[in-house]
Amino acid sequence: MLLLFDIGNTNTHVGLANERRVARQTDIPTSAWFAGKAKAQLARFVGKTPVNGVALCSVVPRATPLVRRAVRKLWKSPCLELTPKTLRGVGIDYPKPDTIGPDRLANAVAARHRFGAPVVIVDFGTAVTLDVVDARGNYVGGAIAPGLAAMTDYLHEKTALLPRIKIREIKSAMGRSTEAAMLVGAVHGYRGLIRGLLQELRRELKARRLPVVATGGCAQLIAAGLPEISAVEPKLTLEGLRLVWAEHRQGSAG
Repeated sequence: MLLLFDIGNTNTHVGLANERRVARQTDIPTSAWFAGKAKAQLARFVGKTPVNGVALCSVVPRATPLVRRAVRKLWKSPCLELTPKTLRGVGIDYPKPDTIGPDRLANAVAARHRFGAPVVIVDFGTAVTLDVVDARGNYVGGAIAPGLAAMTDYLHEKTALLPRIKIREIKSAMGRSTEAAMLVGAVHGYRGLIRGLLQELRRELKARRLPVVATGGCAQLIAAGLPEISAVEPKLTLEGLRLVWAEHRQGSAG
């Protein structure tokens, strides 16, 4: 099996994949790598499953060597880190490729593989990112905004009277309590943000057909009120890593 790591600011998403798909997935708090607790969690998740290879992407540089060290101690398997230089499955047309989050590149690979090009990916993580693969199959850029939890937590922390809230669906666009008003701003507001950005991207790309794939923690919730989103893929980043690994293996075999 192939062991996959998507090291994010809040969680490290870990997957086990075969040649066709990501079979199992779990989350380990990224802070656990710094506390020395993640290795045991990782060993429990993998169990006795044989690990034949490792692929990872990371937006937390401090955590990356800790993950690599844990992998070396637990399994003696080759490890591929996704970077613009190791990328397969999409091209890059971007001024400074090294500044692109590798998770965004993994998402682009998986989305293009499933939906073709052009395609847009919306990732609802600690930050909300929109990423674009153009009609030529190149990653060309996107947009970044604060995540829903980051926004609502900021309001709670910086104001005396606004509570910390749990993001959930709210039907009305008029909140009749402080909590409801915050939910309206978060849920309806983010749907409006995403809808507006997608309209601009469709116009700029001159694309009649533009599939939109959503992933990340709040993807299902926000997509429920956004018909512009074609599909929700919770394992999109891990699937992208699996595909990049497969491309490298095929290249080595060739």
